[in-house]
Amino acid sequence: MIDQLEYNTEREHLIIPEYGRHIQKMVNDTIVIEDIEERNKTAKAIIAVMGNLQPHLRDVPDFQHKLWDQLFIMSDFKLDVESPFGKPSREELAERPRPLGYPQNHPKYRFYGNNIKRMIDVAIGWEQGDMRDALAITIANHMKKCFLNWNKDTVEDDVIFDHLFELSKGEINLKDKNEELRDSERLIRANKKAKASENPVKKRNYSKNNNRKKRY
Repeated sequence: MIDQLEYNTEREHLIIPEYGRHIQKMVNDTIVIEDIEERNKTAKAIIAVMGNLQPHLRDVPDFQHKLWDQLFIMSDFKLDVESPFGKPSREELAERPRPLGYPQNHPKYRFYGNNIKRMIDVAIGWEQGDMRDALAITIANHMKKCFLNWNKDTVEDDVIFDHLFELSKGEINLKDKNEELRDSERLIRANKKAKASENPVKKRNYSKNNNRKKRY
């Protein structure tokens, strides 16, 4: 009996280990089936079993397409069956993905982030009017919030207006319109509330530990 034991080091390499060795054996047995109808029927049965092993992915778009691709991959592309999505090639699997297009700009005021620059570009493209002025004020308030979050406890509105004028290359000028941004203390309180809401578990644990203290 001991001589008949199998060790994983002596077994065939699993191409996709998540499905286990039994699924791999089913795929290998399906490859050698001569009858095309029986082979297609068995392949569909294997797809059903693979789907049951990953029920959390049933609502994912193209889930069936993914299962069929994995079936062909586990067969080392030797399985000859009719797939509703076509058969992938080994070259497609070995093809390197395209590099992601990361932003290459290096802004002078990094604490504002890239989204502020995108919002400014959108505002510049709008026609002059109340909508553009309201968007400019919104951008300036958000810039002030970002400034207070990373730099100081207070900042003058003129500093934000100068930065907005510089980042918009002179297209947005709020320095001469007597506009007032939100108060610094209100923005700081809003930042603190946002940080506190991001970690409610820590807050609950603190209150729970606080209740456990002995009171005399």
